[in-house]
Amino acid sequence: MKQPMSRRPKMADVARMAGVSVTTVSRSYNEPDAVSEKIRLRIAEAARTLDYVPNVMAGSLAAKRSKAVAVVVPTLNNSVFALMLEELSKVLNRQGYQVMLASSDYSAEREEELVKSLLSWSPAGIVLVGRHHSRGTLRLLVEDGLPVVEVGEYLQGAIDSNIGFSHRDVGRHVARHFANLGVRSLGLALVALPGDHRAADRGAGFRDVAREEGLHLEEFVLPERASSRGGAAALADLMRRVARPQAIFFSNDMVCLGALFEAGRLGIRVPEDLKLCGYGDFDFAATSSPSLSSIRPPDREIGAQAGLLLLERFRGEGVPVSINLGFEHIVRASG
Repeated sequence: MKQPMSRRPKMADVARMAGVSVTTVSRSYNEPDAVSEKIRLRIAEAARTLDYVPNVMAGSLAAKRSKAVAVVVPTLNNSVFALMLEELSKVLNRQGYQVMLASSDYSAEREEELVKSLLSWSPAGIVLVGRHHSRGTLRLLVEDGLPVVEVGEYLQGAIDSNIGFSHRDVGRHVARHFANLGVRSLGLALVALPGDHRAADRGAGFRDVAREEGLHLEEFVLPERASSRGGAAALADLMRRVARPQAIFFSNDMVCLGALFEAGRLGIRVPEDLKLCGYGDFDFAATSSPSLSSIRPPDREIGAQAGLLLLERFRGEGVPVSINLGFEHIVRASG
């Protein structure tokens, strides 16, 4: 049964029904040898269902994509994104694609401006971090129809493809670990930049378990970028509280390192008096004294798999997918 349409069906409608990008639909008409037979048949079936009649000239223009992939990250001041970008670039470079990089500074409005600008260069695909985008960004991407990969979070209902993990599960896991060690009073030091939804999710998961287990929780919010100075301030404040934490989770390893230094200055023994855990598993975490426990996100794997997914879509193969890579809890001397 044919789907009723209130307007003339467009190439984007065919792409949506066939589960491919608009670029792939265009190639199936203009460069059929570049698209697998299985995908061509799926596109043809969607076109028949929708009564779609291709505009050959428009399709030809749509097929002319550059050999660039646009990438928008929240910040360039974080090794987490640097590792992801390094692997993404390696995979794409081997097939002749280059990365166009931009930073949104954790602003959805800025991200929308960047996406609009980057699309004017006709990139072959685009990579965005996280799930929170403006309506304008979503409209731009749907209308353009290029392959999109959202990275860094595991999503339900992604724009296109998605690779990541649950940050809320990170917070829950760390809180559960502390509870299993017999800790009854927890601390949470959270960098709360507007737009950093992933850090907020880690904090939410940590609170979930504290509430479920009936554990006391003290919080300190850092209204600035992660730094060792901020970590020192967080620890000093939390340890002045009447109910001093026995274990603290930090939303970033740099903040955790500053707290470790401050604990030494205050004569607080780690892990005997206080247990610490960070996030990111930065290089110094393993070599600090004592070494810092941390959550290791799969940044390299995310970058590599995002690149492979995009290359698959550029060939007209594959369908949108969501991949949960999980995370590792690296338990070291700090608890």
